[in-house]
Amino acid sequence: MNAAQTNLPVIVAGGGIGGLAAALALTRQGLNVKVLEQSAQLGEIGAGIQLGPNAFAAFDALGVGERARGRAVYIDEMVMHDALDETLVGRIPTGEGFRARFGNPYAVIHRADVHMSLLEGAQESDRIEVQTSTTVQHVEQDDDGVTVHDAKGGTHRGLAVIGADGVKSAVRRQFVGDDARVSGHVVYRAVVDRKDFPPNLQWNAASIWVGPNCHLVHYPLRGGEQYNVVVTFHSRNKEEWSVKEGSRDEVQSYFEGICAKARQLIDLPKDWKRWATADREPIGQWTYGRATLLGDAAHPTLQYLAQGACMALEDAVTLGEALRVNDNDILRAFDLYQRSRVARTARIVLSAREMGRIFHARGVERLVRNDLWKGRTPERFYDAMEWLYGWRVEGVWRGEGRLRRLNWSLRRCGPRNSPQRVSVRTRAG
Repeated sequence: MNAAQTNLPVIVAGGGIGGLAAALALTRQGLNVKVLEQSAQLGEIGAGIQLGPNAFAAFDALGVGERARGRAVYIDEMVMHDALDETLVGRIPTGEGFRARFGNPYAVIHRADVHMSLLEGAQESDRIEVQTSTTVQHVEQDDDGVTVHDAKGGTHRGLAVIGADGVKSAVRRQFVGDDARVSGHVVYRAVVDRKDFPPNLQWNAASIWVGPNCHLVHYPLRGGEQYNVVVTFHSRNKEEWSVKEGSRDEVQSYFEGICAKARQLIDLPKDWKRWATADREPIGQWTYGRATLLGDAAHPTLQYLAQGACMALEDAVTLGEALRVNDNDILRAFDLYQRSRVARTARIVLSAREMGRIFHARGVERLVRNDLWKGRTPERFYDAMEWLYGWRVEGVWRGEGRLRRLNWSLRRCGPRNSPQRVSVRTRAG
């Protein structure tokens, strides 16, 4: 890096969970960061999300583990019931045995609390600038860096650009240009205060009721003072990828026939948020020279594995590690980052689709699903989850010997086509 480049920031498109995680990972490698966020204020929409042990491993690597832990609710189990007859389909304890196996807990948390934990971490670094009300439109590259053009005609010069701008990423549109795969599955989300939540469902669990072409989820938030409610159904209409206000009548129309206990959930919320969901086909390339993708911009997935935010956090940590082992050589680091993440994130996308089919089984398939996990011990469940929850920072490269060989190869062949105290400097674009 020459003297003129030394102070240039890496541009991060998007100030959500993935964007802030990427910013933290970059600053830990001594790089300056400029985050461009299209909204007027930093924040997160949505309600609750689930955090596997892999998310906590990533939080720790980003220096915000204690903050996130302090805002999470630690559940006792994950439990699945049949929504038609209340049959117990499966129960996975997430207590001491689970933590011993995976090194971290399973928890639920409000999405805004994840974002706040990352933002507070960013506010402790004078290497991060955040510019709001700025929508990225186009990226130009040259030998020394990138120029990012925004919707207001502004330009932003940087060493590189990371597209963490979500499911409808402008950076992905420029470099990949693929279409979304609209699932036809509609998700309604709401948060309900404890006093309004049915006492017979106030379980300290991530609970799911699975039914024909639908399912319902509930779990506690914010110390049990609130409950997250999520219902999903196969729409009878042609859907477009969107988020909008929901209709109570629409929700009610899709859940005839489910048991009274589960039906309580759809009678609760006064206001719903409606997501018509989509993903994209996995791709083998999301790095293009000094531009790369991260989180939903790289691998948007359906919600059935509860891993969208977790994968963005893993991406950010892996990107930081790739920079570290390549001495901040952008081209080599971006290439290594991509090759380290493609297979794992593609497996998440494809497995989430299949899990949606299992959740929404009907007829004989429903009977098969209800027999799948009978008599399975916790240890057998944990074995099946090892690929998902066993991710560790120290295992990113699967051993230092392989890492040294990989670095030697990269240096030989060339690229293919303790945090400081700070404050985030925020200004409107």
